[in-house]
Amino acid sequence: MSELSTWPIGAIATAFLLAGVVKGVTGMGLPTVAMGALGALLSPITAANLLILPSLVTNVWQLLAGPAFRPLMRRLWPMMLAIGFGTILGTSLLAGGDTVLSTAMLGGALVVYSGYTLIARPFAVPTRAEPWLSAPIGVITGVVTGSTGVFVMPAVPYLQALGLEKEDLIQALGLSFTVSTITLAAGLLWRGALEVDNLLLSAVAILPALAGMWAGQVIRRLVSPATFRRWFLIGLMLLGAELALRPFF
Repeated sequence: MSELSTWPIGAIATAFLLAGVVKGVTGMGLPTVAMGALGALLSPITAANLLILPSLVTNVWQLLAGPAFRPLMRRLWPMMLAIGFGTILGTSLLAGGDTVLSTAMLGGALVVYSGYTLIARPFAVPTRAEPWLSAPIGVITGVVTGSTGVFVMPAVPYLQALGLEKEDLIQALGLSFTVSTITLAAGLLWRGALEVDNLLLSAVAILPALAGMWAGQVIRRLVSPATFRRWFLIGLMLLGAELALRPFF
């Protein structure tokens, strides 16, 4: 916890409050925003430790609030299994101690996600392609998750392309993020990189994350989600670019 001693707890709480607001408005983004904001202050491995419990609580909440848990599990289990495998595999980089490389990769993941989401047009995955696409998409998502702590690529655009109903899509995202969080914790624990002191602070971070989600739900009724999302993605892209380029300056 020596790295954390140099940073005020308030900065960490603010990062999770902001991440919760984004999740409250858009239904996703807590791990992405938290890793981006914390990555600007701390090493990616410390940020990933702090992310575990707030991400788990908010994503289990999102998962269990949906109407179709069992049907989604029957449909998506190959992808979820592959995410778990890829995440544990990918944690070798995050836990390896090369903070320059892991910070640059975190920044790159944020730029790719925000840039793709801003400019890409929606696409559809044919039903016949889903059985052979789900596992590779899951492995790639897992490796990115394990390497950077960012859960979204390419799982989010893939799930959006499956033609799920709105509530089913939100629940499917919650399922994907929950699996990613649990297996990220398992991978870090297996590699001896999950620190008890950091988990205690992670537990404290649950409160600002939940408060941010509540505030985001209020903001969603006052501000166009599309406008909020566009400016959020632009800000995330700039933050990601700074992290990606930091090793060169």
